[in-house]
Amino acid sequence: MPSDNTSESGPNGLSYRDAGVDIEAGNDLVREIGPLAASTRRPGSDAGLGGFGGLFDLKAAGFDDPVLVAATDGVGTKLMVANAVGKHDTVGIDLVAMCVNDLIVQGAEPLFFLDYFATGKLDVAAAADVVAGIAEGCRQAGCALIGGETAEMPGLYAPGDYDLAGFSVGAVERDRVLTGDKVSAGDVILGLASSGLHSNGFSLVRRVVEQSGVDYSDPAPWGGSTLGEALLAPTRIYVKSCLDLVRADKAKAFAHITGGGLLENIPRVLPDDLSAEIDGSSWQVPPVFAWLAENGGIADTELARTFNLGIGMAVIVDADDADAAREILSAGGESAYTIGRVVERGDGEATTVTGLSLT
Repeated sequence: MPSDNTSESGPNGLSYRDAGVDIEAGNDLVREIGPLAASTRRPGSDAGLGGFGGLFDLKAAGFDDPVLVAATDGVGTKLMVANAVGKHDTVGIDLVAMCVNDLIVQGAEPLFFLDYFATGKLDVAAAADVVAGIAEGCRQAGCALIGGETAEMPGLYAPGDYDLAGFSVGAVERDRVLTGDKVSAGDVILGLASSGLHSNGFSLVRRVVEQSGVDYSDPAPWGGSTLGEALLAPTRIYVKSCLDLVRADKAKAFAHITGGGLLENIPRVLPDDLSAEIDGSSWQVPPVFAWLAENGGIADTELARTFNLGIGMAVIVDADDADAAREILSAGGESAYTIGRVVERGDGEATTVTGLSLT
């Protein structure tokens, strides 16, 4: 079939384009995003597109005895906000962040990334904006964009709607894998500031926006931009600063604060006999969360189980290493707070958050 979808018609005179799939638009997108992928080259990959599979050379990347770590995720209904606002250049950063921040939890350096973009009718400009964000996220994480898939599926998605999935693979030397098994009572929990909501809880966020009667084009109630732009602030990527901590042998465990919030993510990296005590007054909760709580009537426990509340990554370190760890993280551009400690669990909850202040 020619690339312009003008093949000779069959008895019914139909072409693939008549069915709603425009191959030439897909080719246009590939030409548009080629330089974006190339901008993510790193040792081990030239970040080229167009093959049936992407290659990565672990030896060229400098690994001796690596364990591979893989992660996949999406952006969720934050995409509906992007569509409503007509702003598509940051959700690609979210997509990368949601994957690579999970890799660093196990001490892994992200190596490469692939994306899946599905839509009802391909809008080349919007899709290129999305991939530009993906490339930016890859550059922030130091990983190569080595491939992806664009699927045009009329009938499954409405025109203008799209969905994203991301896939990333990282590597860590076998003797550096973080499992949380070295965490012990008395360890300090550091919190790294988030850039806002990140990419979780948006079904609830959209419900609050609808219930409050505001529009995404209205000024954000806490100032600085429109509401839509504020909600679309991209997820912070913690890879490089946390890798510095891993290489300095100062991290016992990380917890990426995603769906499940502070309450459910920290216990995922704790031994069963330990729990986390979090002091909610030890950092300034961003005002977006207070606005959501007030306009949605959301209880503190529900907030802590749904959102990051301003802490996008928790870092568990030995008490003797806490000061050095904060210095390393600060040098890497993070705002790091001492937010709690690890204690013997007893009969209590896996995580408790006290003193939370939304003012």
